[in-house]
Amino acid sequence: MAIFLTADSKVLVQGMTGGEGMKHTRRMLAAGTRVVGGVNPRKAGTSVLVEDRTVPVFGSVREGIEATGADVTIVFVPPPFAKAAVIEAADAGIGLAVVITEGIPVHDTVVFQAYAAARGTRVIGPNCPGLISPGQSNAGIIPADIAGKPGRIGLVSKSGTLTYQLMYELREVGFSSAVGIGGDPVVGTTHIDCLAAFQDDPDTELIVLIGEIGGDAEERAAAYIAEHISKPVVGYIAGFTAPEGKTMGHAGAIVSGSSGTARAKKEALEAAGVSVGSTPSETAELVLRRLATARETTPSLT
Repeated sequence: MAIFLTADSKVLVQGMTGGEGMKHTRRMLAAGTRVVGGVNPRKAGTSVLVEDRTVPVFGSVREGIEATGADVTIVFVPPPFAKAAVIEAADAGIGLAVVITEGIPVHDTVVFQAYAAARGTRVIGPNCPGLISPGQSNAGIIPADIAGKPGRIGLVSKSGTLTYQLMYELREVGFSSAVGIGGDPVVGTTHIDCLAAFQDDPDTELIVLIGEIGGDAEERAAAYIAEHISKPVVGYIAGFTAPEGKTMGHAGAIVSGSSGTARAKKEALEAAGVSVGSTPSETAELVLRRLATARETTPSLT
């Protein structure tokens, strides 16, 4: 099994005919994703040859859903038009919108997140790499060749780069799903949303949580883990060497005083029973140890 994205997911790409949209559409198709169409009002009724596949282009998300039964859309449109793109998808009744675009104004994000939530559309992102369920589907820009085989680890991460590194280091073990939620101050799907989904997924045995400095998302996730998660959780927090008051890469990664520091997040997670690595490689080693311990105590997991 997997969370949010499966082999049955039918995917539209808003902005498919642009440079980035086309490049990653090729990669998604190569990974086995069921890309059923693109969306571009100026090119409605045309089609695009992607490798050996002819992919139709629709004038709107609604037209794409009506023609193909799509339930996922991936947004590759420029920042000034991202809000309208997500609102259009939510109005059409899409179940999942994966917003890859970075540099979207926070006010726009707040508006489209609230709008989508009110209409039952889950948003992942913005400023995220998307999500992948290895062997099933890949929605976004995560390189499928680093993901390895399907497995029993669930991964939720703020950082795209660290998502890639942990997936590569644990590729021989394999993942049920990996979700890059994005590093902006406001995101549609949170650590807690993914933790809850992985807890309910019978094929996810262990959860990896990657956070970074800034905000209190990891502290809130720690409180949720303590109350609701029975599966083993391994964590990593990026930013131990970050100076206070500096923006470090992501717009949300700002430390103010003792709030939002890597140390505070690490302490909160460890208090909730999470094993926290000091480097990505050490985190991968902790995953292997926790898996081995879980399988010794629960033979049915082997």
